[in-house]
Amino acid sequence: MKLDVIRAAVKRIRRTDPKSLHPLAQSRFATDGVDLFLEEVDRLVNLSKEGQLGLRECLQGYLRRIQHAESGLATRLYPFTRKDMTAETPTRVMIDPRIAFGRPVITGTGIPTATVFERYFAGETREDLSEDYERPVEDIDEAIRWEHARAA
Repeated sequence: MKLDVIRAAVKRIRRTDPKSLHPLAQSRFATDGVDLFLEEVDRLVNLSKEGQLGLRECLQGYLRRIQHAESGLATRLYPFTRKDMTAETPTRVMIDPRIAFGRPVITGTGIPTATVFERYFAGETREDLSEDYERPVEDIDEAIRWEHARAA
């Protein structure tokens, strides 16, 4: 996503809610990787296209993968690790600013996916990594899949 898209989103939020101290953390966002959408009551507003309404059904899968605190702050993201971006796609990788400085980790742990990927790329087997980290092989697979996609 381009920085000017994010700047436009912040500008629009500040116009509509000038008291917002942390507009990017306090608002419920969704993205398709190109545009940024803001969740308002029962609709999605495309912040990249001057408030154009977005299709909720298309972005519902993305929205379900963002966890919010009671205050409304976005606290955790479960990124898609596969091309199949459906609700059933595993949530074995998470990004949480309070864990590992916001680097992607295996869900429920502080194990950075990059570390798992580096060890795998160096020649260790998935089974050895699973044993070392005391995590199911499926967790190791998703960490590797996530980092491989990021490296591509």
